Amino acid sequence: MAATAVRYLRSVGASTVAEPVEALPRPDLRAVGEDERLPLDGAEFRRVLGHFASGVTVITALDDEGPAGFACQSFASLSLDPPLIAFMVARTSTTWPRIAQAGTFCVNILGAEQGTLCRGFAVSGGDKFAGVTYDAAPSSGAPRLDGVPAWLDCTIHAVHTGGDHLIVVGRVDALGATEAGEPLLFHQGKFGQFQA
Repeated sequence: MAATAVRYLRSVGASTVAEPVEALPRPDLRAVGEDERLPLDGAEFRRVLGHFASGVTVITALDDEGPAGFACQSFASLSLDPPLIAFMVARTSTTWPRIAQAGTFCVNILGAEQGTLCRGFAVSGGDKFAGVTYDAAPSSGAPRLDGVPAWLDCTIHAVHTGGDHLIVVGRVDALGATEAGEPLLFHQGKFGQFQA
């Protein structure tokens, strides 16, 4: 499916390198009001949603301090025309402000054998790029991780609030995928692989 999306987006010109854009201002943040909280147990909410299997990505960017990135399973395609994707990030993320400042990012879609790589980007603090091989994505210069089955080079298009998370919409400026390779899946707190 990723290869089909790549072919379509290339046919509408999405693979061209876009002109640089200025970073968007950070959105105004506010606390979640008591009237916005549902009477649900957080642990039960997480347990039930754990039944939804998802792919896993690493969102990366390059700012004045160097490379930045975090593991993200809340990623989705959003629109073919224009080519948009979305991911969600916790408001408490220490990496998100760096990505917001950069204004651009690369979505690295992880393969079945990249669970260790994912765990390295899922922790807070430390040098997440220690020992990680990458090159520069063609449009943004954000780290494109070695060996990923697919990647999307994006510019921040919009940021919306969503409870304790932010919904980031990215415009795809360049992308690529290999024809082979199974995805890394996350289900009920564990990594797994796709099997037809």
